[in-house]
Amino acid sequence: MTAHEIPAPMRALLAAVLEAIDLPYPATVGDSERYHDVLERRVAHVAIALRGVLHDRPLMGSEWEAEYLRERLAEHPPTGYRHVGGEGQ
Repeated sequence: MTAHEIPAPMRALLAAVLEAIDLPYPATVGDSERYHDVLERRVAHVAIALRGVLHDRPLMGSEWEAEYLRERLAEHPPTGYRHVGGEGQ
């Protein structure tokens, strides 16, 4: 199966999951604590969204879960640390 064959609602959810976990790496050891804090919070929301699709709320669907996840990610932006390849925030 290619990416184009995945139904659009599921592609949206997968894109939101990737957005959640694909954070810029911290530039220094001192930046690692904030990086891990943001990543941990975002991963918790990924787990909630995936549970919703697989077990708890199958009638809501992956489109709803993708929107939920994006809203939660906005609450935990990857800021507050310097990262590799950029200034950081």
